[in-house]
Amino acid sequence: MLKTLNLFKLKIQMTSNIEIHSKVIESMRQFAENYAKSTNTYFCVDLDVTESVIQGLSKNKQLFGAPLCPCRYYDNKEDEISLAYWNCPCVPMRERKECHCMLFLTPENEFSSTKQVFQTE
Repeated sequence: MLKTLNLFKLKIQMTSNIEIHSKVIESMRQFAENYAKSTNTYFCVDLDVTESVIQGLSKNKQLFGAPLCPCRYYDNKEDEISLAYWNCPCVPMRERKECHCMLFLTPENEFSSTKQVFQTE
C-alpha cells in the first residue's frame, strides 16, 4: 500500500513546478470537501495524496480555467478540457464513483479514510 501511494505522489509532484495562487487552492479545497460530503466519499488515508491532487487540480484550473484531472497524461490539455470528460469530477467519478486520482474514495476502498475535510498545516 505504501509503495503504491508513494509512486502516485511522485507522479503528481513531477508536474507541479509553478506557483499556484492561494485563492485557487482554497477554492479547489472547498470544492473537494463539498463534493466528498455530497457523494459520501472520503479522502485518502495518506493526506499527502489528497494535497497533491488538490494542488494538481488547482494548477490546471489556474493555467487552463478548468480542474482537469492531474493524474492522467494528455496530448493536448485544451482539447481534453473542451470534451469535459476528465474535468473534475470526471465522468467515471460521476457515473460510478471511480476516482483515478484517489481524491474521492468510497468507504469500502482500502485507501479510504474517514475524513471529508482537508486541513493543511
